[in-house]
Amino acid sequence: MIGLATQVERGSVVIAIGGVAVRVNTADADFLAMLEERYAGFVTAETGADARAEFDFDVELVPPAFADPDADLSVAYRSGRWFMQRGDFRAELDPASRRGCIRQSANPYSIDAVLRITHTLVLAKRGGFLLHSASAIRNGKAFLFAGVSGAGKTTISRLAPPDATLLTDEISYVRKIHDSANGESYVAFGTPFTGELAKLGENTSAPVAALYLLAQGPENRIDPVTTSDAGRELLANMLFFAEDSEMVHSAFQAACDFVSRVPVYRLTFVPDARVWELIG
Repeated sequence: MIGLATQVERGSVVIAIGGVAVRVNTADADFLAMLEERYAGFVTAETGADARAEFDFDVELVPPAFADPDADLSVAYRSGRWFMQRGDFRAELDPASRRGCIRQSANPYSIDAVLRITHTLVLAKRGGFLLHSASAIRNGKAFLFAGVSGAGKTTISRLAPPDATLLTDEISYVRKIHDSANGESYVAFGTPFTGELAKLGENTSAPVAALYLLAQGPENRIDPVTTSDAGRELLANMLFFAEDSEMVHSAFQAACDFVSRVPVYRLTFVPDARVWELIG
């Protein structure tokens, strides 16, 4: 395992997203302060070694080895561990002990990537996923707005009315919930993963009422989408990094289950707030 910060010197912060808490341990006070500021609203009230968390990561800060944080990413499962590597970090996670370590420079982008990857691994096992989409709550229901870059995620977020609660303008967090009374359903949670708005989502949640596939056009219009097309487009917008056949199957099954239970529509819109009149 790559080197760890010593137990005596380190401080901790617990970041809870989608109900999954991750403790990050570091010996660098400035890095710890950066985490607390960057994930404000998602840092649990109880911090430190006594706070409850599903996963523990020890961070070792090193001088940057590469200037490009977008270098090729590798996520692979070997010898009972997950190995994650990009130009700006190396990380390991033991799923049995739920402990891991990260070797990175003192920047927010590396830890952000490790958190996203970790959550995709967790969600794939539980029938959920991270999705390239904006999401918001209105009238107690969550709505997802998915699309590739330029499709309108940031625009639809900016146009949201005052009575809408923004969960994210970039990456939505969707969990499958098992309820003895109502069976299986899906809930969307707020995330601190930001897009162009650079605004943290609200740390709250609501049942998913619909997924809208975004397209900009000359008018505001909602069209039905077949289940097969919905599944393909959902998969195209899901965040998934692992080079592992079992995980690929889990992600595929998660997409199929979701589109069989949640309405999916094509939302064509012009950049005008009146589009929200169509969103129920």
